[in-house]
Amino acid sequence: MTSLQDLWFAIAQAQAAHARCLDDDRLEEWPDFFADDCLYRVTSADNVRDGYEASLIFLNSKGMVRDRVSALRTANIYERQAYRHLLGQPSILSTEGDKVSTETSFVVARIMRDGKTDLFATGRYLDTWRRAGDSVELMARVVVCDSSRIDTLLALPL
Repeated sequence: MTSLQDLWFAIAQAQAAHARCLDDDRLEEWPDFFADDCLYRVTSADNVRDGYEASLIFLNSKGMVRDRVSALRTANIYERQAYRHLLGQPSILSTEGDKVSTETSFVVARIMRDGKTDLFATGRYLDTWRRAGDSVELMARVVVCDSSRIDTLLALPL
């Protein structure tokens, strides 16, 4: 990538594709957004503020991300639901070599099988991306939920 603008565009495109993948229930494609040595965790703003590592979901490799998808498809029992992501614009916080840190606000609506739609989660993604030619891949995504009250139906990735 030749400019910060090109980098920002690649990240914005990757985030939009990531959200579409989840919203369209193409979970088998979700691991493809991550590097092999990735981290994905869901936590609360309170935990981040207080320096706690506690996570509702903690995956620290692409293999674990794949296992999560497999469990969602074959082992876990949860009420059928879908998400709709609304993303803010990514803010580039820092760049160092091929690593880029960003923060992006999100809102997730949850649509239940009966059609009921609720505001499910709000927060921010704290991401670390690795530049890979003209594209980027996620090295780490820490999903920081604004509320410490997380619905027990958190099954699908945020």
